[in-house]
Amino acid sequence: MLDKLLIEVLACPEDKGSLLYFEDESILYNPRLKRAYEVREGIPIMLVDESRQVDDEEHKRLTEKAAAGKAVETLSGH
Repeated sequence: MLDKLLIEVLACPEDKGSLLYFEDESILYNPRLKRAYEVREGIPIMLVDESRQVDDEEHKRLTEKAAAGKAVETLSGH
């Protein structure tokens, strides 16, 4: 689990927008760029080179999961 304060300030390093945090999958996801960042041992790996592109099927699954309330949006305090 990421610290609540960290979730409030994390942004995508590429487009500086908010991310969706899926605790159960240990990822931060940018639906605008279809890019996922891993969270390893509670540490978000926020390097574009270490991220992975998400295909259309996974994008649909993740956005539906987020719409169902199973993700936390970063930058929520702003």
